[in-house]
Amino acid sequence: MQAWLLLTAVLCHLAGSAWPRSSLLGEQGLVYGKVGHPVKIYVKLHHNSPVLLCMDSQRASKETVDPTYLWIGPNEKTLTGNNRISITETGKLTVKDFLELSSGLYTCTLSYKTIKAETQEETAVKKRYDFMIFGRHTGALRYAAYREPDYTYQMSVRFTTRSCVGGYNDQLFMLLRKILNNLISDLSCHVIEPSYKCHIVKIPEHDLTRELFITFQVNPFAPGWRGACNESVDCEDVTNRNILKARDRIEEFFRSQASIFYRNFSKTVPVMHFVDHSLHVVRTDSCRPGFGKNEGLHSNCASCCVVCSPGTFSPDVDVTCQVCVSVHDYGAKSCP
Repeated sequence: MQAWLLLTAVLCHLAGSAWPRSSLLGEQGLVYGKVGHPVKIYVKLHHNSPVLLCMDSQRASKETVDPTYLWIGPNEKTLTGNNRISITETGKLTVKDFLELSSGLYTCTLSYKTIKAETQEETAVKKRYDFMIFGRHTGALRYAAYREPDYTYQMSVRFTTRSCVGGYNDQLFMLLRKILNNLISDLSCHVIEPSYKCHIVKIPEHDLTRELFITFQVNPFAPGWRGACNESVDCEDVTNRNILKARDRIEEFFRSQASIFYRNFSKTVPVMHFVDHSLHVVRTDSCRPGFGKNEGLHSNCASCCVVCSPGTFSPDVDVTCQVCVSVHDYGAKSCP
């Protein structure tokens, strides 16, 4: 065996394994610092942050001699590993189970040496990388914690009726509401804000008809809805999945009404019946208190409910964070 092969084998045996010098380049899921170039990444609440690397991609492709890494957290204190913060010996930081209170500026200073091959002269180098989690600081690498919006569906349908006056319109309205609620009750969803108005409609090449214009909202927060979450911290994932199922069931119900009408009443048309193609469904989003949407600030995640930054708050299920100069924390739900 050639001497250099023997030496390599011995060194690998002593170390227990060989270390691939290019492994850093092959790793996935790393977020590098970019000095002077803001980058936005959105961290979902109660999930782990991406792996933040105390190094830019150009430096990562080169040899780094005697590197040391110093991480400073939002409270301007030196970060050390604990149950919520993971820092590796190669300067990788992960924030675990991300909360609103984890928000702020994370700064890492990379110190290393450059050595001239001819003279072995050493030069100390320091580089600073700023990672802003939920911040607006110019020039920082920006993150934003978010949670999925809560979905609700605004729906409208139309039914023909014999007259705009009469108790049978109320009876149809209440029966329809009961049917829909029974249809989606196992999903912890319910119908709210139902209403109707009767209008006279002139259809081309037909006589005047009277129709009930019915509107209602399908909401995922029926009494006891938290029981469907099974202690999941991301309950909006559960409620949104349920509301999508509820939407599908209601759409199928009205499709079946149209099918029954055409199949059974081709000759004799009942006075009160569902008007085919009259179902309209629109999704509306809402954010939990302390969160809001801001397409201008968070264009990469325009549909996300992002935690309110200092100077803003959201007290209810609105979709925007309101201005409040006395707020200094992230995720404020009130204006002191």
